[in-house]
Amino acid sequence: MRILVVRTGGFAGIERRAEVDTSGRPDEEEWQALARLALRPVPPAPGSDRIRDGFSYRITVDGRTVSCREPNLSEAQRTLISRLLKEGA
Repeated sequence: MRILVVRTGGFAGIERRAEVDTSGRPDEEEWQALARLALRPVPPAPGSDRIRDGFSYRITVDGRTVSCREPNLSEAQRTLISRLLKEGA
């Protein structure tokens, strides 16, 4: 399974991307389960407008893509983004 995360926005507007191929990894099943959960779209919470200078994300798993943005990230999306970009989401 190939997982790609692309982050855009923020104060500087710099795009960051990270990708992992889970095939053959000892934690492959964990990555796959997290990726499947992260592909589920999250409806915006009432009153949760976009954060000024917040980040937007594209998560692509084997050709399926979901777009999301702060503050409307599921826990799975937040965890996957943090793992791939190796920083807080």
